[in-house]
Amino acid sequence: MSLVTILAFAAEEAEHTGNVQLETLWYGVVAIVVFAALGLVTASYRNVANRHSAKAEAYAKSHANEVQRSGHGH
Repeated sequence: MSLVTILAFAAEEAEHTGNVQLETLWYGVVAIVVFAALGLVTASYRNVANRHSAKAEAYAKSHANEVQRSGHGH
């Protein structure tokens, strides 16, 4: 067999007879599901700082002298 006949047989085997759009539809579905899940995780962290504002204010008041002396945590 020559290279040309091998390539011809390979081209015949690789030929699709189905609907390519329906075959690849699942890639888009999986991508949408993954991005939706990541969006829900991101949305769950919304407004977290305000949920514990009383604790943050109490900590800031009790450690005010330490923060001023150390200067940006150094």
